[in-house]
Amino acid sequence: MKIKDIDSSRMVIHVKGAKGKKDRITLLSEKVLVKLRSYFKEYKPKEYLFEGQFGGTYSTRSVQEIFFSACRKAKIIKDATVHTLRHSFATQGVRI
Repeated sequence: MKIKDIDSSRMVIHVKGAKGKKDRITLLSEKVLVKLRSYFKEYKPKEYLFEGQFGGTYSTRSVQEIFFSACRKAKIIKDATVHTLRHSFATQGVRI
């Protein structure tokens, strides 16, 4: 995701090449925006919001390792992958 994909004036994120290779617009919460601004001030990314050690995008394997490490730290024992996050968006607290 590139920095320019965050539109804080409209409170949306532009997701390029999503499912079906289509571009999408999704919600940007105020809480996430505050955290992103803090992150941006500390790490000063150039083009991509989250850049690898030497700039540019993270490798797929690096993203997977970061995700699995976060799962271990959170003591999540269910099988999960990075793709699982796609199915988890906006589901917390929803009751039907």
